[in-house]
Amino acid sequence: MTLSHALFPAMSRLTQVLMVLGGSLFVALAAQVSVPMVPVPMTLQTLAILIVGLTMGARLGATTLVVYLAQGAMGLPVFAGGAGTLAYMMGPTGGFLIGFLGMAWLAGLAVDRGFARGFVSTSAVALVVSALLYIPGLLWPAAVMGKTWDVLWLHWMSPFLAGDAIKAVLAALVVSGGWAVLKARRG
Repeated sequence: MTLSHALFPAMSRLTQVLMVLGGSLFVALAAQVSVPMVPVPMTLQTLAILIVGLTMGARLGATTLVVYLAQGAMGLPVFAGGAGTLAYMMGPTGGFLIGFLGMAWLAGLAVDRGFARGFVSTSAVALVVSALLYIPGLLWPAAVMGKTWDVLWLHWMSPFLAGDAIKAVLAALVVSGGWAVLKARRG
């Protein structure tokens, strides 16, 4: 069971729509908290995406990211630095943007299948899913921009590893804390 289903056991279609829209807004706001880095900025997007996936499950988490990416493709300023166009999605961050969908789905799938049931297992899931984001994130610039592995490691991966690990643990803390608050309220 996901945290969202525990909060809303009889989840109506309207509740699901509002959760998806709220989740996409949450990710968009997190994208605006940005540390400028070259070639891609470090944002809180991945923290928000992990929280979305870990609280909503695979289906609603992935749907939330589809909506978020569609908002950006339509020109809404939802990406880092207020960017939002289809052309931006084809730029250096394109692989990460597409990978965000997989990130939410995989985090949610782990919850749906019972692999993330406490702080330690949720942290482990969040760390693995965060690491897997680098596959599309690095394949994109390698294929589209001709970047080599040494450049990808030096500029696209190694500067972000510690931050991504911290964000994964923070996501696990938020979700575990949410469960603790819910259990305490129910007695």
